[in-house]
Amino acid sequence: MALIALNKPYNVLCQFTDESQGPKRPTLADYVDRPGVYPAGRLDRDSEGLLLLTDDGRLQARIAHPRFKAPKTYLVQVEGEPDAAALDALSRGVRLNDGMTLPARAERIDPPALWPRDPPVRFRKSVPDCWISLTLREGRNRQVRRMTAAVGHPTLRLVRWQIGDWTLDGLAPGEWRVIG
Repeated sequence: MALIALNKPYNVLCQFTDESQGPKRPTLADYVDRPGVYPAGRLDRDSEGLLLLTDDGRLQARIAHPRFKAPKTYLVQVEGEPDAAALDALSRGVRLNDGMTLPARAERIDPPALWPRDPPVRFRKSVPDCWISLTLREGRNRQVRRMTAAVGHPTLRLVRWQIGDWTLDGLAPGEWRVIG
């Protein structure tokens, strides 16, 4: 059994092939040269950070399936400066078009020491931004982005930092290591 932690760069598809008819987009195959492993869960093309890959179908299901509720922590740069009410709303759960989210852990954090994003997040002198840490126990499509938008603070940058006990610590974008 192999378990791999990858720091998925921004703008990389969370699959090994690009089926589009247009110009070829970067995929996991551009970074991971280990045959027979597959992502345990998804991470949007416009999101960065920890992606676990495995060749064990049962482990893949345990990591990815919401029934097992593995906590996932995201570092999120948002537009504006969420007040206590916005953070409380994220913590209690937010109503989205597909129903209420489960309670989450949300807190404002200092800007993390991350790698520069390519391309960089657009800077606007007249609109402040800040960072929050958001830990979820479910994984709906684009959930973090939809949650922050629902409380009036759209996501500018999204980095998944942790899944369960596994973290991104020490991995540069595009780097991977065997962790199990």
